[in-house]
Amino acid sequence: MKLGYNGIMADDLFKPTPQVFTVTQLNRMVRELLEGALPLLWVAGEISNLTRAASGHWYFSLKDGAAQVRCVMFRNRNAALDWVPREGDKVEARALVSLYEARGEFQLTIESLQRAGLGALFEAFEKLKQKLELEGLFAPEKKRPLPIFPKQIGIVTSPDAAALRDVLTTLKRRMPGIPVIIYPTAVQGKGSAETIARAINSASQRAECDVLIVCRGGGSMEDLWSFNEEMVARAIAACSMPVVSGVGHETDFTIADFAADRRAPTPTAAAELVSPDRATLLQKLSQTVHRLNRQMSFGLQHRMQRLDILAHRLIHPGERIRQRQTALGNLQMRLQNSMTNQLLLRQTQLHRLSQNLEHLAPQQVLKRGYSMVQNEAGTIILSQSQLQSGEKVRISFAQGGAEATVTQLKTQADRN
Repeated sequence: MKLGYNGIMADDLFKPTPQVFTVTQLNRMVRELLEGALPLLWVAGEISNLTRAASGHWYFSLKDGAAQVRCVMFRNRNAALDWVPREGDKVEARALVSLYEARGEFQLTIESLQRAGLGALFEAFEKLKQKLELEGLFAPEKKRPLPIFPKQIGIVTSPDAAALRDVLTTLKRRMPGIPVIIYPTAVQGKGSAETIARAINSASQRAECDVLIVCRGGGSMEDLWSFNEEMVARAIAACSMPVVSGVGHETDFTIADFAADRRAPTPTAAAELVSPDRATLLQKLSQTVHRLNRQMSFGLQHRMQRLDILAHRLIHPGERIRQRQTALGNLQMRLQNSMTNQLLLRQTQLHRLSQNLEHLAPQQVLKRGYSMVQNEAGTIILSQSQLQSGEKVRISFAQGGAEATVTQLKTQADRN
């Protein structure tokens, strides 16, 4: 590989008439050559000469048994660390190889920093997580719901841990009436994984609680490593009661978190998950009582109003009989009146028809001075053309009659 700067190849520097550089140009060229040729890489070493400047930047050296190198970690990078390195700490740094131009000093610009050996821990963490996940130990369908109102709560942690005080304080604040059983165990150090698993198994066998909290406060990955052990994960998964894991801070994840039925970001949050909030329950109870009283009051008022309406509608059987008798009498009177009116109407019509008939009767006509002539056959004679001379006829008057013989016939003209 041939290195160059600003279009000048390295071979060109050794020509008979080389270009002359200033110190600034030289240092910049070296810095850019270093940063361009070497990628971000991990460097292991021991911290020495650590200085925390007022600007927030960290300056220190990384050394091993044979050499050392200057390092700088700027404030925007070291602020992301959840731990503070100390003199003599063995660390692994992800760094960019560079040069501090103002002094011409070779240095590493640190992007991230972790304690030495964390790479192996992360690898072991992922390997175990993948193994247990393939077994189905973390399957969602295996997660059990937490009891809404537990009768007794168990806690697996160290009796001296601040996390226990936080959990007990939270439980007392939220629901002081729930009994708590503590299953003491070491939560850090050699053999702590065995004691944690043993405490969980003991709680499972005794089965005196409805839910179990497994917790401890925050710390480094090494501090929390007991909760990344396989025996602890299997003890949690095999527990006879639901388990809530509250290990470390919100950003900390352990194998125990995946094996538990619920993960809480902190021990305090774990206590909040397993306990109902007394204040909230009392508020809901008060609201329910108020709503129930309002509904009962409304229901009573509605029923009293309906009772009044029904009372108005309710009639004594004797009164109802009297009402029916009165209605029957009215109907009878209406029927009689209707029959009487019909009878009078028919009588009036009959009288009028009788008068008309009487007025048109032949006898009435005869009474007005007219007479009626009939031949011997009884046929009424209406015209002289019906008669012959010498024919006998019968004449009817209003009173009596006479018989006559036709002696002479006259037409209308003759009469005029």
